[in-house]
Amino acid sequence: MTLLIMMFSIVLLGLSFHRMHLLSTLLCLEGLMLTIYIGLSLWPNQLSTMSLASPLILLTLSACGAGLGLSLMIATARSHGNDNLKTLNLLQC
Repeated sequence: MTLLIMMFSIVLLGLSFHRMHLLSTLLCLEGLMLTIYIGLSLWPNQLSTMSLASPLILLTLSACGAGLGLSLMIATARSHGNDNLKTLNLLQC
């Protein structure tokens, strides 16, 4: 359990310190989702219950979010020329 908390905090620190490129931000978010997935899939083993629906739903939503994030990164790289987060102004179209 402490290993999962350490993994989550390290990825969260990476997310807060490495926000220069959109790809590094998406990778940190994917690391957060995988840490939560590992925690949810180990949780039924500790409680002696057989609930496999929530980790699979989370993994499915995480894959959909990763696909959406990569498509947005490609769209911004094509329209702005790079994936730097500081050059993106979300208030302008």
